Amino acid sequence: MPRDDADAVLADLADLILNVGRLVRSRTPEESPRVVPLNETERQVMRVVDLYPGAAPSEIARRTRLQRTNVSTALRALEGKGMISRAAAAGRGVAVHPTELAASNLRVLREGWARELAGVLGDDLDAVRQCTELLGRLEQRLTADEQA
Repeated sequence: MPRDDADAVLADLADLILNVGRLVRSRTPEESPRVVPLNETERQVMRVVDLYPGAAPSEIARRTRLQRTNVSTALRALEGKGMISRAAAAGRGVAVHPTELAASNLRVLREGWARELAGVLGDDLDAVRQCTELLGRLEQRLTADEQA
């Protein structure tokens, strides 16, 4: 495939990921009393905390590609909302862990997302699994400590 074609295909994928993410988020049950509302930075930080429990704030900043000061602000807010706990780690380090409230919050969100997508994609679960695998690999590579 010529480079221009590959670039167009990859750019189309990125564009679709961003738009579909926005559309799914617009249908997220954030108004539910069972959901703790988070801003975009808090959501990004929470995603890394969920994927890498025990991560240090510096690792969270690196994986989210956010400035350390923004991560610190988000961590304070998340701690205030009961979504994370911090514990001393080796040396002067801090380990960040999701709380049970965070796990419950994520369960409610995932239930809402599943209901929303079931009506659109529920009859094509093989394709959904393939797409999920591809996007999972993409996320892992984009949040890796070192970029190739």
